[in-house]
Amino acid sequence: MPAQSRRPPNPLTGPRRPSLNVVLTAVVVVLAAVIFGGILIFGGDDEKPADQAAVSKTLVPDDANALTQAPADGRQVTLVEFLDYQCPACAAFYQNVTSKIEKDYADRITFVTRNFPLDSHPLAQLAARAAEAAAKQDKYVEMYTQLYQNWNDWAVQGDSVRSDVRAATRQFEGYAKAIGLDIKQFRADIDSAEVRKKVQRDMADGEKLGVDSTPTFFLNGERFEPEGDSFADVERQLRAELDEALDQ
Repeated sequence: MPAQSRRPPNPLTGPRRPSLNVVLTAVVVVLAAVIFGGILIFGGDDEKPADQAAVSKTLVPDDANALTQAPADGRQVTLVEFLDYQCPACAAFYQNVTSKIEKDYADRITFVTRNFPLDSHPLAQLAARAAEAAAKQDKYVEMYTQLYQNWNDWAVQGDSVRSDVRAATRQFEGYAKAIGLDIKQFRADIDSAEVRKKVQRDMADGEKLGVDSTPTFFLNGERFEPEGDSFADVERQLRAELDEALDQ
C-alpha cells in the first residue's frame, strides 16, 4: 500500500486523492520552481508578471464558469473553488458557506468554480458533465444550484454515496427540465467529447496547482487555508479575507 500524505486530514474538506497524485503534483511544483528561477507558483513578484499571468490563466481560463461576476470597473477580487459535486464536504460548504458568499458578494467579487471529481465518488464525473452541459445553454448557475439543493436525493443514501449512473442520469435530466434546458441538446452535450475534455482540463489544472482534496479555494491566486474548526469559523475567516482584498 502506498504511503499516505503526512498532512493531517482537515475535517472540513473531502477525501484526498491517492498519494501518487500528490507525488506528481510535487514534481510539477519543483519543476516550475526551477524553470521560473525558484519562484513558488503562488509567490510571484513585480518582476515576473508573465508568471502571475500564467497562474491566473490556469486558475481562471476563458471558459471558466462564474457564479458571480464583479463589474469590470471595480476592484477585481477572484475566488476560485475546485469542487466535487458528490463530495459531502463540498455540499456542506455550499449549505453553510459558499451559498451565502455567492449571495452577499454577488456584485463585488468574481466567484469561479472548477471541476475536480474524485475517484471515490462514482457519480461525481457525471454531475460535473451535467453542470457543463447546462453551461452550454447558459444555465450553469441553475444546474449548479439544482445539484447542491437536491444533493441528498442523488448523491447519497444513508451513510453511503450512490453509484447508480442510470438513476442519476434520470434525475439530472429532471433538473435540466426544471431549469428550462433543451433536453435533446442536454443529452447530447452531457456525453460529448467537448464536455468530457472540459472536465478533464479542470482536473489537470487543479493538479498543476496542487489540489488534492475538495473543496479547495484560491483567493486572488493564493490558496485559502481554512483555520477554524466549524463552518461558522471558516465563513468568518473567508469573509474577512474577501473584505481585506476588496479594501486594498
